Amino acid sequence: MDVRMVSLDDPLLSTLQHLMDMPEEMEKAFSAPSRTYVRDAKAMASTPADVKELPGAYVFVVDMPGLKAGEIKVQVEDGRILVVSGERKRGPDGDDGKDGGVKYLRMERRVGKFMRKFSLPDNADVDAISAVCQDGVLTVTIKKVPPPEPKKPKSIEVKVA
Repeated sequence: MDVRMVSLDDPLLSTLQHLMDMPEEMEKAFSAPSRTYVRDAKAMASTPADVKELPGAYVFVVDMPGLKAGEIKVQVEDGRILVVSGERKRGPDGDDGKDGGVKYLRMERRVGKFMRKFSLPDNADVDAISAVCQDGVLTVTIKKVPPPEPKKPKSIEVKVA
């Protein structure tokens, strides 16, 4: 086939161009973040928290409206990462929009899994952690390891020779 006979609008040419662009499209598809990653990132970003440092402890205050204490997990991963996670469901009586004829006119309250991760400082005592959920607010308190006492200078008796 003579190249001069093929016009720019030829279907053969457009098909070849499409095949040449295919690897680039595949690369974009494989390097795109997974749905799980995007979901977890949104869950982490939409869970507000305050972190306070007190003289003897670190306090993490996380808003958890509508959740019971049993629906919240507080864990320490890798020795120094505090993880607060759980799942907020639509309703306790099956009003999830599918059963019971419930029709939502507006849905603004977030449902689904949530998670927050916090790096703990070196002086956090991971063996002394308490978590209390009251009125939709989770308070996690982590005591600080007391600083080591300064070493006293050692006195050496000088003997007379």
